[in-house]
Amino acid sequence: MPLADDMNLPERGFYNCRPRTNVGKLKDFLESMPGIKGYKSAKRALRYILDGSASPMETKLAMFLTLPYMLGGFGFDLPEMNKRIILSKSAKKDYKKDYYVCDIFWSDEKIAVEYDSDQHHTGSDRIANDSIRRNTLESSGIRVVTVTKQQLFSSSELERVARTIANHMDKRLFSKKSKFDTAHKELRKQLL
Repeated sequence: MPLADDMNLPERGFYNCRPRTNVGKLKDFLESMPGIKGYKSAKRALRYILDGSASPMETKLAMFLTLPYMLGGFGFDLPEMNKRIILSKSAKKDYKKDYYVCDIFWSDEKIAVEYDSDQHHTGSDRIANDSIRRNTLESSGIRVVTVTKQQLFSSSELERVARTIANHMDKRLFSKKSKFDTAHKELRKQLL
């Protein structure tokens, strides 16, 4: 079996490629098979699938944020994944970039959630670039909330992140906290 170096894979273990499928193709396939066993469950699950995640951790974070309370999520509306934000002319000139890509983005609310992995967001240069990026987005009217691996793996910290997002959206979390807690624990077991 060839080594990763032999296959020219990037150091981080991920590489850019076209997805094997997308939500539209899954919907089309499902609609072509209305009588199959599990059709209703699959159709229900399809409501929560998002295109465009760039990593498993972004996917998990999006699931925690968007799945309904009864499934252990925080119930936010579906965002866009890896949304390209075009910078203003002055920002383009100052930062020599045309756009930034936000991991999770709610366009209507202008809220971005960025997953800062240990691997790609440490070191003084990367931290400085992340800060410039956040400040540029903030000055463009986009609120940026960052989430680290430690926050994602901590139930209480992730709830704090969700409350921050909810405050930015003028949304309330939880109607029945005890039912949520049970479902959230189960979701954490499945995802983490």
